[in-house]
Amino acid sequence: MCGIVGYIGSNDIKSFLLQGLKELEYRGYDSAGLAVIEKDSMQVFKAVGKIKNLEEKTKDFETKGFGIGIAHTRWATHGKPTELNAHPHTGQFSAVVHNGIIENYEEIKRELKSKNIDFVSQTDTEVIVKLFEYNCNSDIVEAFKKTIERIEGAFTILLISKKDPDKILFAKKGSPLIVAKSNKGVYFASSDAPLIGYATKARYLEDEEWGYVSESEIKIFHNNLSISPSYKDLPTNKESAQKGGFRFYMEKEIYEQYDVLKENTLGRNTQNGIKFDEVEKEFFEGIENIIISACGTSYHAGLVGKYLIERNAKIKVDVEVSSELRYREPLLKKDTLFLVISQSGETADTLETLKMAKKAGLRTLALCNVDNSSIVREADKTILLRAGIEKGVASTKAFSTQVMTLWMLNNYLSNKNEYDYINKAVEVTKVDKNLHEKIKRLSKRYLHGHGFFFIGRDLFYPLALEGALKLKEISYIHAESYPAGEMKHGPIALADSELFVVALLSKNILFEKTKSNIEELVARDATVLTISSEYIEMTDDFVKINKTNHPMVEFFEMMVVIQLLAMEVAIRLDSDVDMPRNLAKSVTVE
Repeated sequence: MCGIVGYIGSNDIKSFLLQGLKELEYRGYDSAGLAVIEKDSMQVFKAVGKIKNLEEKTKDFETKGFGIGIAHTRWATHGKPTELNAHPHTGQFSAVVHNGIIENYEEIKRELKSKNIDFVSQTDTEVIVKLFEYNCNSDIVEAFKKTIERIEGAFTILLISKKDPDKILFAKKGSPLIVAKSNKGVYFASSDAPLIGYATKARYLEDEEWGYVSESEIKIFHNNLSISPSYKDLPTNKESAQKGGFRFYMEKEIYEQYDVLKENTLGRNTQNGIKFDEVEKEFFEGIENIIISACGTSYHAGLVGKYLIERNAKIKVDVEVSSELRYREPLLKKDTLFLVISQSGETADTLETLKMAKKAGLRTLALCNVDNSSIVREADKTILLRAGIEKGVASTKAFSTQVMTLWMLNNYLSNKNEYDYINKAVEVTKVDKNLHEKIKRLSKRYLHGHGFFFIGRDLFYPLALEGALKLKEISYIHAESYPAGEMKHGPIALADSELFVVALLSKNILFEKTKSNIEELVARDATVLTISSEYIEMTDDFVKINKTNHPMVEFFEMMVVIQLLAMEVAIRLDSDVDMPRNLAKSVTVE
């Protein structure tokens, strides 16, 4: 969702801004724009759709010598995806880009309109620049301070003004922002990727920090007190963010799961049991309950954790959708561990539930893929997923590392040692090219019909949820998931030859019962694809996995199959696999 980059210096400003936006494309967006001030001239360009459209608009625009620039990819929240609503938003002499939501924008907009200040967009963001200019007499820093004190909500802001063309003003509250310095200038971005190769040190700004940069200094305030910022090393390798010969980032990331799961389990899954350097056993003392808070794919991973932890560690686990939990006034008791799961570490609803749990005095643990993210900084303890950069909007390797981390946490809490099984589960995620080719051929049978059911039982019900989500995210085909035993309680009414069913049939958990549920659908002429180690002759299609006596090994092998199936169906339907419509990689607003 919404990406930000900025630069002050004498290098090619336009080149950095456009390249930085490209590095943020994976987050999802529907328009893009940039603004540059050189001397007393401000140039603003906007385009709907892909960044290539912005590149076309700026092809005759050149930047030379010292200047300042800001740029943005927008995912529509207030107002449709149009050029008028695209960022940067401008006033008479200033421009702003913004991630987040200004909650009191309507109130501010009414006040400014009553003072004959005009608005041209439908967005909340425009009030920032108009309020800034209203506040601006001579000192732009003081005007900016007044502006951010007035606005409410979550926001990351970069603002430039012809009133002082040697500064970029910034503020961070809720949404991520990084400032990085080098001998060629100062850079801003909302994630690491645009900064790699341009700078080596960065400040990951904290909530309520704001300030300005000039070519020679970075000035940061917190609670209006000037602070001396500390800087951390930036990553240096972009190779993991490239497609590496695959058709799509999603395909590359499915194939990467074998390697990232090895990295995820390295040093943690030992012959003597599970070891976490990030958290000590004492942290869990006195814990009687666990609440897992997550959204989307992370929520599905949390459900797997519930099955495992309750079965083995005998600790009660509730898995909650973050967007519901944060408004539900839940009972939060001190003997409860509050566990949040997020790929990006910036998921707004999940972050807010984490803050709610902290306020209630609960111990908090985060499973996250991005170090220095907001959730990581907020939680008491964090176990990093080690999945690396995930550019496909539809999560694959983040999901597999989330589930694997929960499995290891289950072992840790229950003092189980499943060293060999965990290693075997990693091994079965290595994609078999022949299997992939078979799924590619199968996919052509599943392009019509009136939708999909994914069914499974026990651990395989959350996997069915994830399979349905993957398919609908990238193919735009309606897909639902059900516990297999629920078919006769209503959903089976939809069964006919145009209903496609993907059945996850475990040999280790409720095999005969699940098989009976499949037979019920076959008897009603549904088209069924079964994934199992046990050949099922009655179904239309069958994908064989390896025999094992552990359900989690089955889980990980089935996971790869349903990811590949969703991708191949989407490719045949000519969908944008990596950046499906209406979706964003990092959901930083509710």
